[in-house]
Amino acid sequence: MQLLDGKKVSEDIKNEIAAEVAQMKAKGEKVPHLAAIIVGNDGASLTYVGSKVKSCERVGFESTLIKMPSTTSETELLKKIKELNENDDIDGFIVQLPLPKQIDTQKIIEAIDPSKDVDGFHPENFGKMALDMSTFIPATPFGILELLERYNVPTDGKHTVVIGRSHIVGRPMGILMGRKGFPGNSTVTVTHSHSKNINQITSQADIIISALGVPNFLKAEMVKDDVVVIDVGITRVEDETSEKGYRIVGDVDYENVSKKASYITPVPGGVGPMTIAMLLKNTLLAREQKRNR
Repeated sequence: MQLLDGKKVSEDIKNEIAAEVAQMKAKGEKVPHLAAIIVGNDGASLTYVGSKVKSCERVGFESTLIKMPSTTSETELLKKIKELNENDDIDGFIVQLPLPKQIDTQKIIEAIDPSKDVDGFHPENFGKMALDMSTFIPATPFGILELLERYNVPTDGKHTVVIGRSHIVGRPMGILMGRKGFPGNSTVTVTHSHSKNINQITSQADIIISALGVPNFLKAEMVKDDVVVIDVGITRVEDETSEKGYRIVGDVDYENVSKKASYITPVPGGVGPMTIAMLLKNTLLAREQKRNR
């Protein structure tokens, strides 16, 4: 069994980006600038956005964090997005999800300028991804592709089962794993809450990508020997023995599934760090596209 070490690979990617930024600085070019809007004070979101800001510092990007209260109206948020769209100094920005109930998430995503949408959620970027055109790929799926590529995990002709059909992970992963090229060229089955005989489907899979958010959902009896397992799930589970009072658990019963797997991502330290690294990569891409325009 080989560990798909997202922590290590994400560090490699950050080093590569930092080297590119250092060259930009040496040539007197503008360095990439990433902005993030966070509405409210959701603990997990604050932690995540905080690590994005730290990562920006580490690779030499400029970063701006805009905090808005949880009472922010949809109109106020749309106004802030318009400002960022029009601010020439900002190359890419994200609006941290989830948003408070009074705000229509889809409306917010559609308001972002597609050329600054480094999360890859705008319908224009999603459509381009589905058509195999060059675009911003959502950071988590992009990170999974990068892990498969850097560990040279065979995907050609394999049966990939995706668990979950969210717009952020499940659906894009289904499209990307079926595309021409590497990683891709696999036969994809997307399962979800209405799928029957899920155990039967997963037990035939060569590659399983689970993005369900149900702790320890995927058990050893649901997988075959030598399966490749990508665990996107991240759930806080109460744990009195832990200092923080909780521990982070994935969708996969790691202890038992890892005994049958050929490759597996740990949680934490697998897909999570890759997501931030690929967000930086998308921001670098946005800066380069802007320069070429």
